[in-house]
Amino acid sequence: MRKSIASYFTISLTICILLFVSLSNDKAFDISKYSTKGLVLNYTVNQGDSATFGNLSSEKESKLFSPHLGKSFVGFKEALAFKESGGNYFTVNSYGYLGKYQFGKETLKLIGIYNTEKFLNDPALQERAFIANAQRNKWILRRDIRNFVGKRINGILITESGILAAAHLSGPGSVKSYLRSYGVDNFEDGYGTTIEYYMKRFSGYDTSFLKPDKKAKANSV
Repeated sequence: MRKSIASYFTISLTICILLFVSLSNDKAFDISKYSTKGLVLNYTVNQGDSATFGNLSSEKESKLFSPHLGKSFVGFKEALAFKESGGNYFTVNSYGYLGKYQFGKETLKLIGIYNTEKFLNDPALQERAFIANAQRNKWILRRDIRNFVGKRINGILITESGILAAAHLSGPGSVKSYLRSYGVDNFEDGYGTTIEYYMKRFSGYDTSFLKPDKKAKANSV
């Protein structure tokens, strides 16, 4: 009996010694490496009124929810609209230019729009107007596009999108004068924006979507 008790004690003591040695040789587990202190946490649910998609706190955040448009045609017209009006369909500037793309009343008449109040309150019509006007300008400037694209004027590479953006700013006649004078006749609008600036700012976009159309109308686009 005593021998059995002694054996049980010896085995238990041996196990304890082995456990102690094993644990004393292991490195301590450092949980501080897994702390979230100082990290900005991302949430997939609303954290309150200040964190809704419609109330983004910075330009950087807003870009997270915008598609990458690059040099596409949509990128071209949206970049131009942002420069013209900040992308606001319902604005009228101090010179009376209207909407997202800042159209003048006379230009609207050329593409079949006579009711400016209706135009200002109809985003879909404004989009059609942009395309119709660009198609009309592309037809008027077709020879200049063919003759000048790929050349440089005052160090600026001439591209089709730059020409069409400049025509939106100043009208196709002024763009012809700029190109054919090799930059000497550089139209400037009431806010000091020049053809040359638009040629550079809107260079290199894909405007192949636009087909030259002498009789383009907003209602038929």
